[in-house]
Amino acid sequence: MTAKRLEGRIALITGASRGIGAAVAKRFAAEGAHLILTARTVGGLEEVDDAIRAAGGGSATLVPADLLQMDQIDQMGAAIHQRFGKLDILVGNAATLGILSPVAHVKPDVWEEAFALNVTVNYRLIRSFDPLLRLSDAGRAIFVSSGAAHTAKPYWGPYSASKAALESLVRTYAGEIATTSACANIISPGAVRTSMRAQAFPGEDPQTLAQPDSITDAFVELASAECLRNGERINAQ
Repeated sequence: MTAKRLEGRIALITGASRGIGAAVAKRFAAEGAHLILTARTVGGLEEVDDAIRAAGGGSATLVPADLLQMDQIDQMGAAIHQRFGKLDILVGNAATLGILSPVAHVKPDVWEEAFALNVTVNYRLIRSFDPLLRLSDAGRAIFVSSGAAHTAKPYWGPYSASKAALESLVRTYAGEIATTSACANIISPGAVRTSMRAQAFPGEDPQTLAQPDSITDAFVELASAECLRNGERINAQ
């Protein structure tokens, strides 16, 4: 029997109700992790939990939350500290595409929401969970980015700029924890069959894209206690 690489580890995943977040949750559960799953959609979280149970995994801790109400992040941190005393794995996956439009036409509220969810929420996750990751014997933080962070494609301003800012934030944080037992890395998932991808490329045949569960190996690798990579950007495909 293959050993479970995340046996007994506590993992928090944001945006866990669908797509990449849901696929990572199911894979982490199969690898033995205890999951804390958060998303805005209660029904989606419950479906993921049902799938985990049906596959023989334990029940997850479900935390319906709107991360843009950022005080809720601090509340989660306090609750996790009280219940578990640490956090072994943090996966910052929740994100928004914003809008595909010329930069000059992007409305301020759309721009601000893209940076709030794609950057500031992840800063708040780091701020709240850094002490708990340091209390783990091998705290691992993983943040989901995109190739758009580097291509600067026309009309992708809010998403490209916010993902570039996220990568800079994560690398900065990784440098700050380099002498600790914690690590922080970035995953670029590539072209994956998700609702965000469909929103960005409405004419694309989804059958030509990888399923979210096909890219979870990279997440398990970076989440494992044995992995010492830090401040790196890993392509999942």
